[in-house]
Amino acid sequence: MTTYTATHWGIYEVEQGEQGPVLKGHAKDPDPSPIGLSMVDACRSHNRVLRPTVRRSWAEKGPCANPELRASEPFVEVGWDEALDLAAKATRTLIDQYGNEAVFGGSYGWSSAGRFHHAQSQVHRFLNCLGGYVRHSESYSLGAAKVVMPHIVGNMDKLFANHTSWNVLERHCKLFVAFGGSPSKNGQVNPGLVGEHMVRRGLENMDRAGTRFINVSPECTNLETGGDVEWIPIRPNTDTAMLLAIAYTLYKEGLHDARFLETHSVGFERFLPYLLGSTDGTPKNAEWAEAITGVPAERTRRLARELAATRSVVTMTWALQRAHHGEQPPWALVTVAAMLGQIGLPGGGFGFGYGTANAVGNVSPGVSGPSFPQGSNPVRSFIPCARIADMLLEPGKGFQYNGLDLTYPDIQLIYWAGGNPFHHHQDLNRLVTAWRKPQAVIVNEQFWTPAAKAADIVFPVTTTLEREDIGYSAHERYMVAMRKVFDPVGESLSDFDVYAALAKRLGVEQQFTDGKSEAQWQRELYEGFRDKYPRLSLPDYEGFLEAGMLDLFGGTEPEHVMFADFRADPVAHPLETKSGRIEIFCETIDSFGYEDCPGHPTWMEPAEWLGSPKAASFPLHMISDQPFTKLHSQLDHSAYSKANKIQEREPVLISAEDAGARGISDGDVVRLFNDRGSCLAGARVSSKIRAGVVKLSTGAWFDPAAWDVERPLEKHGNPNALTMDIGASSLSQGCAAQTCLVQMERYLGELPALTAHSLPTFAAVS
Repeated sequence: MTTYTATHWGIYEVEQGEQGPVLKGHAKDPDPSPIGLSMVDACRSHNRVLRPTVRRSWAEKGPCANPELRASEPFVEVGWDEALDLAAKATRTLIDQYGNEAVFGGSYGWSSAGRFHHAQSQVHRFLNCLGGYVRHSESYSLGAAKVVMPHIVGNMDKLFANHTSWNVLERHCKLFVAFGGSPSKNGQVNPGLVGEHMVRRGLENMDRAGTRFINVSPECTNLETGGDVEWIPIRPNTDTAMLLAIAYTLYKEGLHDARFLETHSVGFERFLPYLLGSTDGTPKNAEWAEAITGVPAERTRRLARELAATRSVVTMTWALQRAHHGEQPPWALVTVAAMLGQIGLPGGGFGFGYGTANAVGNVSPGVSGPSFPQGSNPVRSFIPCARIADMLLEPGKGFQYNGLDLTYPDIQLIYWAGGNPFHHHQDLNRLVTAWRKPQAVIVNEQFWTPAAKAADIVFPVTTTLEREDIGYSAHERYMVAMRKVFDPVGESLSDFDVYAALAKRLGVEQQFTDGKSEAQWQRELYEGFRDKYPRLSLPDYEGFLEAGMLDLFGGTEPEHVMFADFRADPVAHPLETKSGRIEIFCETIDSFGYEDCPGHPTWMEPAEWLGSPKAASFPLHMISDQPFTKLHSQLDHSAYSKANKIQEREPVLISAEDAGARGISDGDVVRLFNDRGSCLAGARVSSKIRAGVVKLSTGAWFDPAAWDVERPLEKHGNPNALTMDIGASSLSQGCAAQTCLVQMERYLGELPALTAHSLPTFAAVS
């Protein structure tokens, strides 16, 4: 019988070799990700959290002592009972004194492949048993789009599940224009598990079928088809201007589909005066766009004609909305697609995220999987997830969000599990200051990540390979019986066991566990799923465990065309927008009165870009994309991730022109800096990135030279030591990581020792 495990980056078969367990891609995956192949060793690495650990002040003085020393004083290893008692006492004291609106339930990370051992569900259920917590909305990945797109075309989760499938694109799409590329490296991963990696195969099949590809991007490594790809190098953060110029050309040359706009959209007539320049005196033509984007006007005009002349898809990667005014690029994209009138046709229309995750273009079974119930949260306060530092630093301050006037709560207690805020967040030096404001930070962690090193209590928890679970993603065809590969390392417990023990001390054990063990919960979750979807003809629980992996499509190759029903009959099949149609001008957004997000797609200068005065001091635009060696910062310490580093630092891509001007050679260690911070990285000189742009992928564990210095040198190559911590706009408050100017120089000093993957300092209690 084949044994399986499942991860964000794939389903793996488990083999027992002479040196222990070995993972390999499962037989039905055409392009298994190498990320998981070094996972066994990584999960047994030297930097595992082996025992419950508390900050020395807590061990000596009790809960909530000296929060200003967080991340800068040694830890003390203690027994489970002592650590749990300290955490329970701090939790009860702070809730009694400040209420549940002072508790932040942080668990920002992609949804686990395992549906029971899902850290977010576990910590949120625990906190709901105690009376609730302040939550976050949206994500760093999609903060702006998750808010604006429902106003324009409908719910984002449904949009992902309904993208036109790769097999349809292969047969029908003649021109695929990708703003920001369509990176197969990002398609290695999914929220939840990946069943079959589709992106690379999909692009290569399209190329063999004769599809023409154009990549509009500051760098050209993010669209690889096995064939020719035309690269149009564009300045970062200027895609909206180019899309508006395409829209202008379509309209002025009569290439737009007026009938489709009339029957399937609203507001084009209110957007048109802005497009033509009658409202502001500036026609949004190709010459206007050239001054902003750096793309020759004639190429922009020709691209508009090429899109209109054939069956075409215009698509965009998620990275483009992680920017100041990040709502505008996807809104402009949908507007151009509506003007082309191909939405709902096989191989036509738009895409938002082809290549960004395996889910996009992969037909969903259309069923919601089993999930550990979180219960009801009576606390109404929440924040957009990227505003955590604002919340901690400015309690009581008002802010705007999607038509609401909200106030930041005063957080005194943070529970965090299943994520690493010192990876995702921007301006990490600012976050370090904010992180010392609450009285208690309690973290469940597997490794000594920056989040663990900046906690008061660290509970050691198991990895995916050390427990049983049910693997499933709503975007994938397979359900997996995830089996334990080896015994827990050190004194690690599951999140469930940790919270059950805390719940017992706080008087809510029965409410949290419902009297069930982990095994009983997993059986119940599977059987509830089986009963909910009898059409799938699933085996009983024992049959599921024996099979190891179930194909919910029964071996068929499904296909799908996004919005086909809506195109055929927009009255019978309306979109989930206020009008039921595509909203080019949105009355709802317009009614909010936000100066930084008006009622139609608009070009607005970002706070930092290559056309801004700040570029005189910091002349390089830094983009920070998803690495190919890991998912965000997960497994940064693995052999696969380390093999890509340069002198142990994350590599930064720089053009030969920019490198030569700075005396930088391939393989040099360089310092990137701006007025927010600085970091070291390894130079990778390339002809595949536009001059004036550098790319430093995310994922290097935050490694400051000192935690108690205002703006220390970050030694490892974490771009968020440099990025800007502002909201995309008043509408979404999404992250703006891609709006970032820097300078770079060759580093001539003695290289500081790396401590990112080292253990913290331990001390005995005095």
